[in-house]
Amino acid sequence: MSENKIQEGALIGVVGAGVMGAGIAQVAAQAGHPVRLLDVREGAAAAAIAQTAKGLDGLVAKGRMTAEERDAVIARIQPAIATAELADAALVIEVIVEKLEPKQALLRELDGLLAPAAIIASNTSSISVTALANGMANPQRLVGMHFFNPVPLMKLVEVVSGAETEPAIADAIFDLSRRWGKTPVHARSTPGFIVNRIARPYYAETLALLLEQAAEPAHLDRALRGAGFRMGPCELMDLIGHDTNFLVTQSVFEANFGDKRYQPSLVQRALVDGGRLGRKVGKGFYVGTPAAAASVPAPAGDVPHALTLCGRGGLVDTLAGWLTHKGLVFSRGESADWCGLQIGELQLHLSSGVSAAQLAHDRQHPALAVIDWPVAPDRCDALALSLAPKLSAAHQAQAEDLLLHLGWQPLVVRDAPGLVVARTVAMLVNEGADAVWQGVCDEAGADTAMKLGVNYPAGPFEWLALLGASTVAETLDGLFAAYRSERYRISPLLQQRRWA
Repeated sequence: MSENKIQEGALIGVVGAGVMGAGIAQVAAQAGHPVRLLDVREGAAAAAIAQTAKGLDGLVAKGRMTAEERDAVIARIQPAIATAELADAALVIEVIVEKLEPKQALLRELDGLLAPAAIIASNTSSISVTALANGMANPQRLVGMHFFNPVPLMKLVEVVSGAETEPAIADAIFDLSRRWGKTPVHARSTPGFIVNRIARPYYAETLALLLEQAAEPAHLDRALRGAGFRMGPCELMDLIGHDTNFLVTQSVFEANFGDKRYQPSLVQRALVDGGRLGRKVGKGFYVGTPAAAASVPAPAGDVPHALTLCGRGGLVDTLAGWLTHKGLVFSRGESADWCGLQIGELQLHLSSGVSAAQLAHDRQHPALAVIDWPVAPDRCDALALSLAPKLSAAHQAQAEDLLLHLGWQPLVVRDAPGLVVARTVAMLVNEGADAVWQGVCDEAGADTAMKLGVNYPAGPFEWLALLGASTVAETLDGLFAAYRSERYRISPLLQQRRWA
């Protein structure tokens, strides 16, 4: 380990002067390293350095950096015009076009140029590190060092080991990332690594609901913001760009040999084909930026009486705490064979992956609706609600009024199994469980990666601790039964947790 450790002040090479490459060069320079920034485009490296200087001017203006510190950082970054100028670097980070062949060619060239103790890293977000190392004379010194945009602000670095990567090399990059002020997580090189793999259901479940015409994008976004996500999936896909998001999904799908869990969506394909690529062209799911959600109206009726909270489990306990916080009087019905709220004849079932229509049929109880998971009640301003076919208008009004008393705008959606939050969170947990089961990362790494890499309100195993394995597994069972699709198969790790 000591012979691979990158020393303070060691020279760092960065190949690729785009937004990511320039950001990495800035972070390395701010940590005290001299940096040589190389790009095949004439003048690109110098232009990137000038743009970095402008960005640092903003920090100086805000008092977050002195002018002397800014000048020192910029002075440490020098443009290079040929790979030969990187020969004495302790670490070279490749940040070029996300295509296998050009990356392989560059990595082989660097492998023949650099000293034996030097480390080579790739910032690839989706290409196998094992494949990138193919053809290198010293593949053991190649490691993935996946930063997130914007690099100076985002804390996460995925340290990705390919089949040939020497553990000491991965440990050296892990240590360096910490010294650069980042939070690294170890990952094994599999399609999507940690973040781009576990995040797929956040987009996929919403796209599936749109294909079923279960709700409009604004309602789906609001429901998931109500679960604590900073942006809903539709507005996030608009921001990322549908062409980019679709290509990543295609890449993960193909790399997993057509696994239905990662199948691209016809809805998003239509957006791409129609040129509705998102904010960069002014239209995607939304035209321009989405309008702010309306405030939650006041309830129409009095505070409900004879309210019973049924069942047991983490979600039920969360709901109990929120009912108390809102000043609603209720009794506990822990012996009930279902979880949710009851007022007289009306049953509001917490989603279990089963539609309201099926529940009403199976229980022979028409006065029934299904509500979504209130996983973050203090941040929630809207909750999805689906109605059994024979639910009366009076009972629907009663259900909606109860949600308003809880501070949540009722979002009546089509009676799709799993509603919005329940199916999305269950699938995120399931994907995280499979990543750990397959040795891609550990549980702490999965949680850290999702919170820091994509700003999720919780990691998959934090949600699992809140919800309980039985709740998540039963929801996936319900979805699997409804759709007859391997997409909703349960991770073996999650099954074991349920049985335990």
